Amino acid sequence: MFTLSRQQVRLFRLHAHHLDTWYSLQDALHIAGACGLQNSPPGAWEAALHNRIRDLERQDPARLLEEDKSLLQAWSFRGAPVVFPTRQSGSFLSALIPQPGEPFVYTQGIGLALDFLQLPFDWLLELLVQTMPRLKGVTLCGKAVLDQTLAGWMAPHLPADKRPLWEAPSMYGSPDRQTVGGAVVSFLLRPCSLMGLVVFGKRKGGQPTFTAPETWLGRPLPPAQDAALQLVRSYVHCYAPASVQGFASWLGCSLAQAKRLWSCAEGQLEPVLLDGRRRFVLSDDLEALLSPPPAARELHLLKGHDPYLGLFDREVILDDRAWQRRGWQTVSNPGVVLWQGEVCGIWTQRKKGPVMDVAVSLRRHLPREALEELLQRHALFSKARIGTLTIQE
Repeated sequence: MFTLSRQQVRLFRLHAHHLDTWYSLQDALHIAGACGLQNSPPGAWEAALHNRIRDLERQDPARLLEEDKSLLQAWSFRGAPVVFPTRQSGSFLSALIPQPGEPFVYTQGIGLALDFLQLPFDWLLELLVQTMPRLKGVTLCGKAVLDQTLAGWMAPHLPADKRPLWEAPSMYGSPDRQTVGGAVVSFLLRPCSLMGLVVFGKRKGGQPTFTAPETWLGRPLPPAQDAALQLVRSYVHCYAPASVQGFASWLGCSLAQAKRLWSCAEGQLEPVLLDGRRRFVLSDDLEALLSPPPAARELHLLKGHDPYLGLFDREVILDDRAWQRRGWQTVSNPGVVLWQGEVCGIWTQRKKGPVMDVAVSLRRHLPREALEELLQRHALFSKARIGTLTIQE
């Protein structure tokens, strides 16, 4: 069994995440299809593309997503909105549908509403699934509008004694804008997304829109072929060497579901050692992991929630626990500065109109001119100019 070093792993992951060199706009679908691009907070996926494609113009992501529709946005792993190639929708959606006994991702919090309503999860999900065809030909603007509209469509089909409870203020926050029914729908929309019943449409006035895939694409989602296998291969390739526990964490699913999906790739994985722990790599990737070529790009300025940062073994790219707590937070993550794949700093921005103030904290000395060039490039893409720039080492 081969033993890998952290440096070997970092160099390989830079390549797997398309951070080893600058790519062109023609590579956009390949980049997005590697492991999906999370779009939470909004704009995260555009920043991820911008950090990989040298010639990316501000309008290019919207064109690919909203005009060409070669990219698609839907709720996917961890219940997050994710952008991926439309042709790969099976891997990012239907492959995540659980088998009996496995919970759906992002639905654990629904328990409060179910206890209040005294209605079972499966019954409510089936009712929403039966309601979703009404979304065909309809485009709704804003998540709250989507939740409340679908809840209203479901209400007449509830038992009469449950309707007042359905219309009661939500116990999850914003009771003035959300009902219990709207909260239930909010949770259940994730399963509906995996079933291919709802996708994101074009943004309007800063708000996302939602509709049925048939309305958005003019056709149903493409049929899935080997979707589960391709999902596992995508994860293992991007986060090699990988474990099934890390896979479960990345998907936000149960360990039982992760193990079932993982088994699809049996015979295509090789065991290796990293930090004394047994992990797995794709057989196809073993040679490249053992002898990764040096990256043409050494310095990177990534925003929070970049796919490269979605790893389970954070110590591989940042071995300082205090800095880990700064880089991966519960609510919102700052950006990170990478040097040869290792996190060597954290950066934050505060934008007021066209002016962006930036603060950078570094763990070690890095080429200041190259760092400032990346910061200026980021500001330009954000339609801003840098006001105050603070760099601390």
